[in-house]
Amino acid sequence: MAEYDFTAPRLHVEARLGQGLVLPLERAQAGYLLTVLRKSEGDSVLLFNGRDGEWRGEIQPQGRKSADLAIREQTRTQPAPADLHYLFAPLKAARLDYMAQKAVEMGAGLIRPVFTRYTQGERIKLDRLRANAIEAAEQCGILAIPEIAELTRLPAALDTLEPERLLVFCDEDAPVADPVAALRAACDPAKPPPLAVLVGPEAGITREERARIAGRPNTVALSLGPRILRADTAAVAVLALVQAVLGDAR
Repeated sequence: MAEYDFTAPRLHVEARLGQGLVLPLERAQAGYLLTVLRKSEGDSVLLFNGRDGEWRGEIQPQGRKSADLAIREQTRTQPAPADLHYLFAPLKAARLDYMAQKAVEMGAGLIRPVFTRYTQGERIKLDRLRANAIEAAEQCGILAIPEIAELTRLPAALDTLEPERLLVFCDEDAPVADPVAALRAACDPAKPPPLAVLVGPEAGITREERARIAGRPNTVALSLGPRILRADTAAVAVLALVQAVLGDAR
């Protein structure tokens, strides 16, 4: 991996990025740089929009509470988007924020809330999910913002998965206790297929839902060990396992 600049702040922007452009900052972003971080004229900021790679800009203050960024050079090209889907039953707000951030850090390319029989509540703020995804990407040097999909009921969510995509279902009743062995048995680790992960609600899923999941071709039930994990903890554990055995952390 190339040397990374941990000293310059990173900002996600919606605008197009390119050498020589001057980008007016939103008021909140300008305030963050000038007031919170106490940055001044000429200081560097790393910018990304999920499309044009990462660019280095220089601050050009326009008064006390506004600033432009003069874009100087590209520091990293845009990588291909991550092809790992993370499906989950919605959680309470604070733990949902944590889960969304960790899913981004662990390489999810699509985040889809899934409604099951024991999901607590049917409403979820997708804009808050996206805000947490952007925050995680800013902090961790990630260039691609995951797609935030609409809340979908479990049968429809399963139907959206391509037949060739391997679905890893976190199931405390999985027949194979060793999660690494289960993943290696599900496909050829040297040539893994596209991946998806499903974590259900903390209250568990019904027999009917388990049967529907098990009936989908190209699905593996995965135990996460002898302890029952909270759903947000399970997110980190299963994504780390999947990435280490079949994903981009091999």
